Parts: sequence; structure tokens; C-alpha cells
Amino acid sequence: MCGIIGIVRASDMPVPGRDVGLAMNDAIVHRGPDDGGIFRSDDALLGMRRLAIIDVAGGQQPVGSDDGRVQLVFNGEIYNYRTLRAELSALGHTFRSASDTEVILRAYLQWGEGAIARLEGMFGLAIWDGRHHRLVLARDRLGKKPLFLWQTPHYLAFASEMKSLLAIPGFSRRIDTSVFGAFFAFGYVPTPRSIFQDVVKLPPGHYAVFESGRLRYQKYWDLDFQPAFRGSESDAREELAAVLDKAVSDRLVADVPFGAFLSGGLDSSVVVALMARHLSQPVRTFSIGFREARYSELSDARRVAQHLGTDHHEQVVEPDATTLVEQLVWHLDEPFADSSALPTFLVSQLAARQVKMVLSGDGGDEAFAGYDRYLRFLALDRLGPLRSVLALGLDGVGRLLPGMRGFRLRRIAQRLRVPFPDSYLSGVALSRPEQIRQILADDAASTHPYTALHGLFAADDRRPVLDRIVDADIRSYLLDDILVKLDRMSMAASIEGRAPLLDHRVVEFAVRLPPSMRVRGGRGKHLLREVARRWLPSDILDKPKQGFAIPLSEWLRGPLGQMAADLFGSRAFRERGWLQPGNVDGLLQAHRAGTADHGETLWQVLCMELWARRFVDAARA
Repeated sequence: MCGIIGIVRASDMPVPGRDVGLAMNDAIVHRGPDDGGIFRSDDALLGMRRLAIIDVAGGQQPVGSDDGRVQLVFNGEIYNYRTLRAELSALGHTFRSASDTEVILRAYLQWGEGAIARLEGMFGLAIWDGRHHRLVLARDRLGKKPLFLWQTPHYLAFASEMKSLLAIPGFSRRIDTSVFGAFFAFGYVPTPRSIFQDVVKLPPGHYAVFESGRLRYQKYWDLDFQPAFRGSESDAREELAAVLDKAVSDRLVADVPFGAFLSGGLDSSVVVALMARHLSQPVRTFSIGFREARYSELSDARRVAQHLGTDHHEQVVEPDATTLVEQLVWHLDEPFADSSALPTFLVSQLAARQVKMVLSGDGGDEAFAGYDRYLRFLALDRLGPLRSVLALGLDGVGRLLPGMRGFRLRRIAQRLRVPFPDSYLSGVALSRPEQIRQILADDAASTHPYTALHGLFAADDRRPVLDRIVDADIRSYLLDDILVKLDRMSMAASIEGRAPLLDHRVVEFAVRLPPSMRVRGGRGKHLLREVARRWLPSDILDKPKQGFAIPLSEWLRGPLGQMAADLFGSRAFRERGWLQPGNVDGLLQAHRAGTADHGETLWQVLCMELWARRFVDAARA
């Protein structure tokens, strides 16, 4: 696991010196505290920071071909590298190390761009082919590892984290205010765009080739919901058990101590149960909880740990939220408002005291339709024409009820009135469109905040509605929220996070199941839960779902509320011109008084303002 950087020239202007490469590397030293390296030629500058997981002694980067004309930097892990190495050895390739990095290089030398589709794992990589003056960039199928690109008339630059690009002389920090609506709707900036006008994210399942000053994109994988699974449920259980077991066993290859995050929920419990089947020593598991009982799953995690006999480590945290949020802003690169990044960071810090790699349960909710919002939307969708009647009734009752009860009923009524896909997106969104328009400055409020995701819902799509919303979530929420959170927070603690439930074969199998094998009896993850009964007791599997949440609304009526008041009342905030300060003040006052719950929206404003101070104001200073 590493962080990678690079610059390739597109004109007669020389490539920046090694000092720029070192500064770009220094910005992401947390991603690779074990080692670093720089390659520079007349045409290209490549660098990396390394977290040594496989071939600790021999896996240094950049790694070059025998003649030095092809150079590779790579972030991630390739789980089928031993199979590829054997195939390449049979073709006459000789290896100097035992690393998966060198396997990628020699696969490229053998198969060219076709090598990328042969890689199974998580990766962001760059290959400078000096023989043809060509740069090849690639990202894994589901987007577990990030890759940012900045193109100018003179250069193409790339980095695992956008903060590395800021170290390049002349980097443009022009803000793209048109993404503000999407950020306040969903809590992230959707791929391929970024908060900066001139920076894009390489889409997952793609590689890009930069040659003769031109950049072309090529898709090498796409998630296909066909062919649909046609076997019996018994057949499905056997096939799922096998594909899960392989996904976990593939991710147990490491030359350093490793463990697992354990929340006590279904997904992480399944991962730990399968790890235990393959390891001769107890699995090291890590859990955190908050003092507020309803935000803590420690008792559930403890029960799973006892059942599986893990070497369990837990901690009740009372974090200094005002300090932590500033740390998160630095590591997340862009405005990012999923508050569960905070507990993910804390559990990563806990694990980092003992291990350098962890397995997590991320991805199960998307692939196996586990989110409660899927169930709520399916229930609303079944109402058909009755939706408008119900909306009228709920709105009327909501106006009669005081406080939060009436507020929530009116929100449900609003959702019932809008057509698909906004009827689904309104259940995903953190803030309502009218509230977003209320706080955004006029130029940023002109576009409907859901527009950024409308392209995920083709009008002629005849698939079941469950498949349509799951597909959209995998291409948006999973990609730009869940995977960003896992990558940045684990890397912030200098540990590697692996997600077996996001093995592309697991995801492909899950989304091809009929909806009845994913959602049944008012619950999601039906088939996954049934398979898990082989390894876990019913009291663990049948408990209500609980997210990895923090007491956000309560904190914003406490210390975070005061921090927000200070920031929102500052001259910098009022003169920035992005938001309408008076309306933001009104939301904060209503929230602190307890007459409404604006916790998510206020958190978004807070994250954006702290980001602006760190990445915009600091640069100007």
C-alpha cells in the first residue's frame, strides 16, 4: 500500500526537478512511512511513498524494466500476483523481487495495456513507457484506490491524494462552485469531478493513456447485472459461500501482522468468521464505541469476538471532536461530510498500534441490498398512485404537530411528491433541495443538487427498481463516500484496509441474484444472512441494523456548535461568497435551540469552511 505521484511533460517545458517530486511525496508520507522513491528523466517524474506489506525487503518503488526505459509506481495490492508471476515465468520473464509490483511491470511488458484487465485487486498505478513516450494510468474495478489527474498545456500530473498536486509550482486552485449543490446533497463531490476546476478523478474500471499531449480513457471493466442467476436458493447459498471464502482467503496474503475491523454487524462478522477458518492463530479484531450507548456496538462486537475466539481489542472513545474534524479535513482532500469518517479514523488508529493491514466489512450493504433506505423506497414505490394522497395527509398532520415530529412528517411528504429518480435520491440526500438553495450563494444554487447523479439513471432502463438504485449507489455512494472514507482514514493511520465483500466476483454474483434473494421479509441481505448461519449464531445475525454513526446532532448542540458559531460568524466565512451567512446562522440557531434537526447540513457547512481555511486561505497566506 502506497501513495503515488508523477508529472509527464506535454511540451518543450522541462519536467520539474526532484525537489518537486519530494514535496509531492512528503504531502502523503502517511500513506507510506516505510520508504520512498523518485524517478526522473527528461520527460517524466514519478514518485511513491511505501507502506510495506508484501516483500518488505525487496518491494521498493519505482521499479524499472531491465533497460530502465519503463518505470512503474503502484498503490494497492494485487491478489492474483502469484498466478500471474507463474504465467510470466513460463513465458521467459525473470524476476528480481517477490513483490506484486514487479509482476505488474512485467505483465505490462508482456501484454501492454491488456495487462490491466488481468489484475485482480485494488490499485491505482502509473507506468511511464519511455520507449513510446507514453504514460498509462489505471484504477481498480470498483475504485478502492484513488487517482487524481491535473492536465495543463505543458504537463499531465497525477497523485493518489489531491494535496500532492498542490506542491506543483503553478497549480491552479480555481474552485468549481458548480459542485457545491451535489456536495450539500450527498456529502461528497461525485466522480469524475473534483472541488478544483482543473482536477479530475480517474473513473473506476478505467485506464488512461497520455501520449503526444493527448489523454484518452478506456473502460476495461463494467459491473453487469446480467446474466441473472437462474439456480435454486440452495445453489445460490453454496456458490456464495465459495466466492466469499475465496475473497477472504485471497486477502490474507501479507508479510506483516494483520487483523480486522469488527463492528458486530453482519458484514464484518462474516469477514472475521471466514478469516478464522483460514488462520491457525486467533484473528486480531478491533472495535470502538462512544460513551453514548445508542451509538456504540461494542457489546455486539464483543459477542462476535467471543463466539469466534478472536484476540479482541476495544476502546470507548470520548474524542475531542473540534480537533479531530480539522485532522479529517486535511486527510480527506476535498469537502467530505460523512461523519462516520471520524469513528473509522479512530478505529484505524486503534488497529495501527498492533497491525499494518486490516480486513473490513465494507461493501455488503450495496451489493446485497442491506440499507434500510432500499426497504423504505421499495415500500413507497409499491404505493403507486396512492403516494400523492398519502403525501397530502402527512403534510397536514406534520403542520399540526410541533417540533421534530412535525418536521420529519413534512419531509416524508415532500419525498412522496417527487418523481423517480429524485424520489430515491431524496432519501439518500443529507440536505433537502430547498434547504440547499437557501444556504448557497445565487451562482452556485442555479443547478438542482441532484442533477450530478441523474446520469446514473437511464430513462430506458427496464431492470427491477432495486437493481437500478443499487447500481447507482455502487457508482456514486460506494465510490465517492464509503471507499474514500476507508482509504483516507486507514491511510491516515498508516495501515492498509482490504474489503473482501468488494471483490469484483462477489459483487457480480450478488447483483445478479433475483431481488427476492436479496430482500425478503422486510429485510435486506437475505442470502448473505442465510449463508452466514453456517458460521455465526442467530442472535448475531438477526439483530437490527445499526450504522457506524456518531452523536452528530448532540455534538452540534455542544462543543461543535460553539466551533460552528465561531467559524460562521467570522469575517472570512462571511466574505467568501459561497454561502448565505444569514441563512446558515438561522439553521444553527434553530438546531441549537432544539426546534429542528439540521445536524447533517451544519456538519457539511462546517466541513466545507474548515476545508476552505486549510486548502484555500492557507495557500493565499
